[in-house]
Amino acid sequence: MASEKTIRDLLGKADIQVNGKRPWDLKVHNPKFYDHFLAQGSLAAGETYMEGWWECERIDEMIAKALSAKLDQQIYSWRDVLDTARAILFNPQLKYHAFYNAGHHYDIGADLYDKMLDRRKIYSSAYWQGAKTLDKAQKNKLDLIFKKIGLKQGMKLLDIGCGWGSLAKYAAQKFDCEVLGITVSKDQYQYARQSCHGLPVKIKLLDYRDLRGSFDRIVSVGMFEHVGYKNYRHYMTAVHSCLKEDGLFLLHTIGNNQSDTRIDPWIQRYIFPNAVLPSIKQIGGAIERLFIMEDWHNFGPDYDKTLMAWFQNFNRHWGTLKKRYDERFYRMWKYYLLSCAGAFRARALQLWQIVLSKNGVAIPRVR
Repeated sequence: MASEKTIRDLLGKADIQVNGKRPWDLKVHNPKFYDHFLAQGSLAAGETYMEGWWECERIDEMIAKALSAKLDQQIYSWRDVLDTARAILFNPQLKYHAFYNAGHHYDIGADLYDKMLDRRKIYSSAYWQGAKTLDKAQKNKLDLIFKKIGLKQGMKLLDIGCGWGSLAKYAAQKFDCEVLGITVSKDQYQYARQSCHGLPVKIKLLDYRDLRGSFDRIVSVGMFEHVGYKNYRHYMTAVHSCLKEDGLFLLHTIGNNQSDTRIDPWIQRYIFPNAVLPSIKQIGGAIERLFIMEDWHNFGPDYDKTLMAWFQNFNRHWGTLKKRYDERFYRMWKYYLLSCAGAFRARALQLWQIVLSKNGVAIPRVR
C-alpha cells in the first residue's frame, strides 16, 4: 500500500520503525491509520491513538524524535490550511469565547487535577534546579518568581490567570501582601476562593480586558497561551495601565520558535481550544513602546520533566480516576501529556519567564 510505504519512509528519517521492537517504535493495529494520517496529519495521529489504531511504549520519545527530525514540516494537510485561514480571518480569543475556552479544559473535574498535580495544585512548569520532587520544584518556581519581581511586604500583587490560587496564597502567606487573582474558570474561581479564605487575597471571575486598579507587581503564569496573537497588544496595554510607574511585570509563558497563528490541530480540538503559542517576535512587537525588557529566562527542558511527573501521577491514580473517566479519555490525556513532553525535549517548544518594567528598574538576575 502506497500510504503505508510513505509513512514508513517518513518515520524512518527519525529512526522510528513501524512494528519495530524499540520503545519509541509504532505498532499499527489498524491499517486505516496510514491513509488517515496522510490526509489529516497531526490531528489524525492523536485521534487514531485515542481510537486504539496504534500503540507506542514511549510516546514522549517517539514525538521527540519526530520533531527533532522536523517530520512535522513534511506533512501539511488540508485541515492545516483551513485552520490557518480561520485563525487569520477570525479572532477566536475574543472575550465572549474566554469562559468557554477555559471551561473546556480547566473545569472537567477537580479529582483529575488533584491526583495529577503537586500538593499546591500548580498547573504550569516547575523549576527543577536543586529539586528531586514535583512539590519542591513547584515551590522553587514560586520562589523564583517572587525573587525576580522583588516582592515585599505591603505590596499589591495582581495575578492574571491565577489558576487554583496557589501563587496568590503563597504570596500572601510569605510576604503579607495584598493579592488580586483573576481567572475565567468557574472551578478554579470556587477552589481559589476557598483555599485563600482568611488571607488578604481576593479572587475574581474576570477577563483581563475588564481589569482595573493599580498594582506594584503583576504576574501572569501559564495564561498568555490563551490570549491569541491578535490580542497580544491589547493584553500588554491592559497590564501597562494597571502597573505602577516603578512596578514590575513577570510573564511566564510557553514559547514558540516561530510566529504562528494557531496551535497544533489535535491540541486545539481536544485539549486547549483556541490557544496559540507566542514567539519572541510577537511578544517583542506587543511590548514595544510600553515596556522595557529587564530579563528573559528560558528553562524549556524543565517542562519536559514536569509533564513526565504529571503523567506518572495521572497514570498511578488511573485506578481511581477511571470511575469517572473512560478509556478514551485515558488515551487522550496520556497522548496530551507525553506528546507535549516530547515537544519540549526536542526543543520545539520553550518556556520563558520575562520581566518587564515601564521605565527601567534595577533588578537582580535571578536563576
